Amino acid sequence: MEFVNPEGLRLDGRRPMEMRQLRAEIGVVSKADGSAVFEMGNTKVIAAVYGPREVQNRSQQSNDEALVRCEYSMANFSTGDRMRKPKGDRRSTEISMVIRQTMEACILTHLMPRSQIDIFVQVLQADGGTRSACINAATLALADAGIPMTDIVTSCSAGFLNGTPLLDLNYVEDSAGGPDVTVGILPKLDKVTLLQMDSKLQMETFETVMQLATEGCKAVASYIREVLLENTKQLESRRGV
Repeated sequence: MEFVNPEGLRLDGRRPMEMRQLRAEIGVVSKADGSAVFEMGNTKVIAAVYGPREVQNRSQQSNDEALVRCEYSMANFSTGDRMRKPKGDRRSTEISMVIRQTMEACILTHLMPRSQIDIFVQVLQADGGTRSACINAATLALADAGIPMTDIVTSCSAGFLNGTPLLDLNYVEDSAGGPDVTVGILPKLDKVTLLQMDSKLQMETFETVMQLATEGCKAVASYIREVLLENTKQLESRRGV
């Protein structure tokens, strides 16, 4: 199958190093302390944050830092006709852990000892890159909840198909069986918090693909900062500041 035509365009009309359109909205769940919807092309996820609050299970309480918990799930309708994984399956558990560890790298947990922060992320529509979209949504939800962080965390994927590096894979590209690298970074600190690859790549190619994914992360970071800035302006306007 040809993923990049002779004119240099992918199946969805993008260039190899072009991202899908990003869209986000903050404060979409009124009962949550912080929430956000994040879209990367046709992939759409929602995140809700509760806390910091009292630890529900006292045996898990830490006197030195906050307990961070994360639950990832996919809505029944998110994948259309494709096979849906049942809730609590191995993949969901693994992605929940990945998101939790990625977010823990930026949350200043030591400022909130003996407390708990719960992060819930749900995929509403899946078209590739759900892991990255969930991390980006969680970052916005944490910021909306006022959780102190060293930096925002942003994520993006890149792949290598038919000898061409591709940024921000959609479902068709992601399912093609080629190498897929998912990266998460703290953009201001220039620190990698997540690096996952599902197949082998030669070192030179890996460096190219990882660099491409990192550039995607930086583009997401720029967009997220714009969203947060616009949200702050709206809050100031409502309060008459």
